[in-house]
Amino acid sequence: MQNTVTDEKIDRYLDITRRALEKLKIAAPDRSFNKRLADDFLNMATSYYKDAKHFREDGDLVTAFAAVNYAHGWLDCGARIGLFDVGEDDTLFTLFE
Repeated sequence: MQNTVTDEKIDRYLDITRRALEKLKIAAPDRSFNKRLADDFLNMATSYYKDAKHFREDGDLVTAFAAVNYAHGWLDCGARIGLFDVGEDDTLFTLFE
């Protein structure tokens, strides 16, 4: 059934987000306001990703699915507005062009 969160589906989404976290680099200069934003975006993404893994381990696949999608949303947003350098990877990230 397509509208069911399965073990395989959540594991796939967790893997995609893990790879995205490993790939990105903060693009903003260290002393800039955007660096603070990038750090905050990355912190939010990492926190939601850790939450998703926790919920997955507890068997709460629906909440894990929600959390991993929030995590990846923070990553996509950071990549799209230029806080993260993702090497023009439009497979793991949603880029503008």
